Amino acid sequence: MLQTIRKTMKSQISVLALISAAGMLPALAQASDAPATDDQAVMEAVVVEGRRVSQTDLAIGVGEATNTVAVTREELLSAPGGISGLKMLETLPGFNVQTDGALGLYEFGNSVTVRAFNLQQIGFVLDGVPMGRSDAFGGSPIFRYVDNENLGSVVASPGAGDVSLPSYASLGPIVSYHSILPSDKMGGMAAITIGDDNLQRTFLKLETGRIGGFSAYLSRSKTDSDLWRGAGSIDREHLEGKLRYDFQNDAFLQLGYVSNDFFDYDSPSMSRTLYEAQGREYGYIGYIPDSCISPRPGVYDFNGDNVINASDFTPVFTQGSCMDYYEDRINIRDDVLYSLNGGMALTDNISLTATAYYEDKDGYGVSPDSYSNTLGIYNRQRAAGLDVVHPRGVQYGLSGVGGIRKGIVAGLSWEIGKHTLEVGGWTESDDYHRTQLRLNKTGGTADGDVIWDEVAYYRRDYDSLRETRQYYIKDTIRLLDEKLALELGLKMLDIDYSLNGFRDYYDYEVTGTPVLISANYKSDPLPMIGAVYSLNATDQIFASYSQNYALPRGTDDIFSTAVTFDAPKPAAEEADNFELGFRTNRPTFNGAVSVFYTSFENRLVAGNVQNPETFENETFYINAGGTTAYGVELSGVWQPEIFDNKLYGDVNLTYNHAELDDGFAGNPAGSLLADSPEWLFTGGVTWEPTEWLVANVSTKYTGERYADFREAASSAGNKMESYFIWSGYVDLGGPNNFGLPENVSLRFNIDNIFDEDTLAFTFTTTGSGAATFRPLNPRTAQVTLTARF
Repeated sequence: MLQTIRKTMKSQISVLALISAAGMLPALAQASDAPATDDQAVMEAVVVEGRRVSQTDLAIGVGEATNTVAVTREELLSAPGGISGLKMLETLPGFNVQTDGALGLYEFGNSVTVRAFNLQQIGFVLDGVPMGRSDAFGGSPIFRYVDNENLGSVVASPGAGDVSLPSYASLGPIVSYHSILPSDKMGGMAAITIGDDNLQRTFLKLETGRIGGFSAYLSRSKTDSDLWRGAGSIDREHLEGKLRYDFQNDAFLQLGYVSNDFFDYDSPSMSRTLYEAQGREYGYIGYIPDSCISPRPGVYDFNGDNVINASDFTPVFTQGSCMDYYEDRINIRDDVLYSLNGGMALTDNISLTATAYYEDKDGYGVSPDSYSNTLGIYNRQRAAGLDVVHPRGVQYGLSGVGGIRKGIVAGLSWEIGKHTLEVGGWTESDDYHRTQLRLNKTGGTADGDVIWDEVAYYRRDYDSLRETRQYYIKDTIRLLDEKLALELGLKMLDIDYSLNGFRDYYDYEVTGTPVLISANYKSDPLPMIGAVYSLNATDQIFASYSQNYALPRGTDDIFSTAVTFDAPKPAAEEADNFELGFRTNRPTFNGAVSVFYTSFENRLVAGNVQNPETFENETFYINAGGTTAYGVELSGVWQPEIFDNKLYGDVNLTYNHAELDDGFAGNPAGSLLADSPEWLFTGGVTWEPTEWLVANVSTKYTGERYADFREAASSAGNKMESYFIWSGYVDLGGPNNFGLPENVSLRFNIDNIFDEDTLAFTFTTTGSGAATFRPLNPRTAQVTLTARF
């Protein structure tokens, strides 16, 4: 039934969009150009006043046909220094954001769910540049490319982003990050932050000011911190630059540059049993215990000659808990993004915008491998004739990632009568190289030197290529004295995917040759229809429907798993999104509420399968069938007059029921989605008693959820308890009668005020086994001194 409805709506909406694009609907519009009366006035940009209140038109999406919410610069400047670009989303309705640590900088400790979707099914865009996939391995996660001091807004559509936004990952949700323009005045900003876990962060930004039509800035931040649990540290150096030239005819040309050099040590996930036994502080160790040195006579090839002899009876570093040495668990990324944006008016009513970009990604990760595991794989590969060397003890597991991603996004807008017609497209080439092998170390110990010419076994060496094309057409029609805006849009997505090389053990050990795999994913025309109606000067209603299509989640993992049994090409993931909402914008209150319904097909979830040729457990994605989500999202800000505009509160409340339509792998239909709480709440109170003081306290509530897809049948260890976490800040600075410089401010931030101790992040499981988790960070404080000049 749903498929029939989709096909019918698709054909009808396609016809409407084409008719509209040809200009055949203007007769439906109201012809009167007379000024609107008070009763007819469209929604005005009234704002609740306050230094940390988001710009209203962005915060509640004034004029948008979908539920569009935002964090704007006022709020971003209150965030802790160095906060991750992903963690900024946790104050928005609908977004369940879990990160590792108060700043959320650990790249393998991030998760986001919204409605029926997770992080890999959300599209991210930075200043018009699509960010591709969010994978820490080989992807372009948004947190590598932003510093919040340079952001003007983070605008999110949890259900259906505009058809013009480029993404092959989005099944509806789109998040756009907008950096600020260079200042018209010469100057800059310097800030230093210190805090718990030996946090030290500096930020420096220099502005040229406007010189004719030219302006520019360059910023650098440097973040150093210990991990909050276990041995190890974080080291991040981040550069951002922007050159802009504004022509006299309102045309502009802008060159952007981002460089992110990141190094950190891993921290372990844990089972609930381990958490209850050792607590949240469990982490990797900074030394090799004496108890980890033990003899392994007769099985250890100390000198690496592939012969066990008398000289090989030597104490060695063994496996198990002795592999928890932190120096053997690191992640390094070095990413650079160049972008060139331009816009110009071709005529009085036709304008062109375009963005070209080039991204160079490089990096590697390291993790140890035990002697016993390596020995089995080594024996197979030696028997297959590969040039491998007998393992020496604990092996150095090296995984290399890198590649080049480049593309162009362009769009044309034409104002004609009551219509705004938009057409455009996007093309991208993403070439990704992945390697994985195990190397020996001197002495066979985790602290030994890497022996680069002793490969104990090979696992991966392949290139994957994604060539993407997206096209769109959209017409916005203004009717009823411009009180009604009707949006009709279509887009198409066409992706050629190929993988060439050694996928996994099978290609090395069985066939002995690299393979070439290719697939094409091409959508039908995907409609989006939306409407926003201004009831009066303060209130709007909005509604939208969209169809979305995405490259299968984890495509590289899917195609790089070499199995001999039947494994057909996974179907593209598809979703239908419906929304209906109301927003209001008044002098003391603004807010929005929406109800939504989402139908998601071909949901892919990660599972494990044993390769019958190599007997190794490998990640394999399972089609979990359909998913349905429905619920309510509410957000608002209230500034009661009784407090003389010095006190205001904000609230975001979400009810989201997301469940499986179909059973899979023993998981019953009707179960709630893993890591998907039904209730989310954030709220806070901000006090501004004087021009030089701002204080805030806020809370975040995450409801009960499950780490698997079984709900009623879940083990006690896979159910995650609900929790509140409280945070706050005090910001001192600005006009004062103390004689202090007004360009200097001091901000105190504290996270997890009441030191809540719980499991917050989960790696979900598709089977009946126990899931693994990451704990919530303890109370964490920092102080930031900022000077503007």
